[in-house]
Amino acid sequence: MNVLQKTALVFTIIGAINWGFIGLFNFNLVDSLFGQNSFLSMLIYIVVGIAGLINIMLFFTDLNIKE
Repeated sequence: MNVLQKTALVFTIIGAINWGFIGLFNFNLVDSLFGQNSFLSMLIYIVVGIAGLINIMLFFTDLNIKE
């Protein structure tokens, strides 16, 4: 896994945790930290979405796992 994929994975995990908070507690961590409908919140959502698309590539790469 290269640096881009690892960075994208971190952002995807952050997004998943935020969705977990929304589902469990009806609490949006990103909006509460950076303001609802702010440019920074929108930018974070865009970065997390792009990170998710980058992580799709993990399904199509050979991980070369040795037993």
